[in-house]
Amino acid sequence: MNREQQPPRRRPAQRPPAPGRQPGRGGPSRRRVTPSGHSVLRLGSPRPRLRLVCIALALVLMAFVVRLVQVQAVDAAQFASRAEVNRNVTYTLAAERGTITDRNGVDLANTVDGYDITADPLLFTPDQAKVKDAPQQAAALLAPIVGGNEKTIAKQLGNTKSQYELIARQQSPQVWKQIKDLKSALADQAVKGKGANVLAGIFQQPHTKRVYPAGDLAAGVIGFVKSDGTGGGGLEAELNKELAGKDGKITYAQSGGRQVPTVGVQERAAEAGTDVELTLDQDIQWAAQDAITKQVKESKADRGYVIVQDSRTGQILAMANSPGYDPNDLSTASASALGNAALQDAYEPGSVSKLMSMAAVLDTGAATATTSVTVPGTLPRADRVFHDDVDHGTWYLTLNGVLAKSSNIGTILAAQQLGKTQAQANQVLYSYLRKFGIGQPSGLGFPGETSGILATAKDWNASQQYTIPFGQGLSLNALQATSVYSTIANGGVRVEPSLIRGTTGPDGKFVPAAAPKKTRVVSEKTAKSLTQMLESVVGDEQGTGIKARIPGYLVAGKTGTANRVDPKTGTYRGYTASFLGYAPADNPRVTVSCVIQNPTSGSYFGGQICGPVFKSVMEFALKSLQVQPSGSKAPNLPVEFNPAKP
Repeated sequence: MNREQQPPRRRPAQRPPAPGRQPGRGGPSRRRVTPSGHSVLRLGSPRPRLRLVCIALALVLMAFVVRLVQVQAVDAAQFASRAEVNRNVTYTLAAERGTITDRNGVDLANTVDGYDITADPLLFTPDQAKVKDAPQQAAALLAPIVGGNEKTIAKQLGNTKSQYELIARQQSPQVWKQIKDLKSALADQAVKGKGANVLAGIFQQPHTKRVYPAGDLAAGVIGFVKSDGTGGGGLEAELNKELAGKDGKITYAQSGGRQVPTVGVQERAAEAGTDVELTLDQDIQWAAQDAITKQVKESKADRGYVIVQDSRTGQILAMANSPGYDPNDLSTASASALGNAALQDAYEPGSVSKLMSMAAVLDTGAATATTSVTVPGTLPRADRVFHDDVDHGTWYLTLNGVLAKSSNIGTILAAQQLGKTQAQANQVLYSYLRKFGIGQPSGLGFPGETSGILATAKDWNASQQYTIPFGQGLSLNALQATSVYSTIANGGVRVEPSLIRGTTGPDGKFVPAAAPKKTRVVSEKTAKSLTQMLESVVGDEQGTGIKARIPGYLVAGKTGTANRVDPKTGTYRGYTASFLGYAPADNPRVTVSCVIQNPTSGSYFGGQICGPVFKSVMEFALKSLQVQPSGSKAPNLPVEFNPAKP
């Protein structure tokens, strides 16, 4: 059969399209039947899917953009605040302050463990503390413990611009333990849902605390440390750099106020301060302080001071002031007592200054200890008439007697022999006063130390040229006066006074202090003659210093009673009583000075109220230093002469 005769093929029936769908469109795929009758799957168009994916991605990106805008713009401050709670912090590692000891290694000022109480104000915000008034609640708890002001502490804790606030300095371990226990108790209550731990943001920073084991002993010399850890007076201030050392630093990461242990720590260790050994002897210092405190109280005086010096080396063994203060508790101290009056008070010395006038007279050869001096009852000079402390007729004294009886008139007459004219005599005396160290720094470099006042000779007025020889019209401090007597005790050589024996650095090596400066002031012969004359002041029954006698020892000394310049009014009011001397006179070892300002009860004469103080302190010092008693007898120089005998 040919092709034309074959019956036509029937096409397979086609399934009608689904409702709502057009053939070949709108579906992901459709089937096609090949001429051979096979069914073939045909893929749909990908464009709809791409559109859906693009839309989805656009929505996601839009969400990211919106969130980014919210974080960086809308909520930036909130997220920055949260970030502040979790970041690196840096704290100072305080160096341990050097120890101050006496000459025998006894601690006078040292350092113990202490704590600075600190806070992170960000942990007191409502979000962190979970209460609105956390700063106020915490301040109410802390103030009584650290002795602070509740309002001030609350203000500190509420300062959210800061991450570190110093609440209290140098608190004892007991204070921090009390705070720590309170924090633990509040934390336990917070866990049980009974409140918030408002002390969670309170921390401690190890910090040394300065203490003074002997209390007020030598406080005027040692000084004190201020709340910021720096020296506030005395040697604590003068040697602050050496004592303080060098602070270290530590940086670490914290979270919620606690150190993150898994993050590295950067630390620079602190370098301890230098230890300082003083020339002071604690026992002698105590004896001096006890004696002057009792006498100032008994005399109802404004103040008083005692200095003990090694006559040979210039080292100060004691320097006591009354009234004093306890550097452990400055809240009880009087502002006027915080300094060191023995170095900072400038006063007119009176008769104790006559030693310098006599030194000039003897050293220049103008007279000798036995030279006769006729002393009238009064002496008109310049615009005034001079008197002695006691009314008397004409005295017939030797130069030794003038010093023994402390005659102002006799001293004026002796000093006039220093030159052919009064102007020349003034200039010679001035030169000796300068050599003795008057009107210039002592060499200690002590904070606030006065140089005293000594006008140049050409500027002495009509009265001064006659008053300066017996100790009025010039001023000095107690150490300068003490140094004058140590100079004579040391054979006429002035040794610059010192308070420091040496230092020990962080390496443990002791470095002695530099040798003091030495200056020849008068000849050894002059010094010996002056010592014999000073022995008459104490040893002779006509002397003014008999209350300073010490059994077994020869004592050389001089009394002083001077009109006192009132520092408030600038006019003369009251008296300055003093006694200065050294022992044993035949082999001097120790010089002691006593000065009492404005005694208002009982006697005001130096020999009466300072003589006993001198004796008490000198006796103790000689025994403490195991100084042998005198091996010779007093020279017994004549005090008077017989005018009837040539």
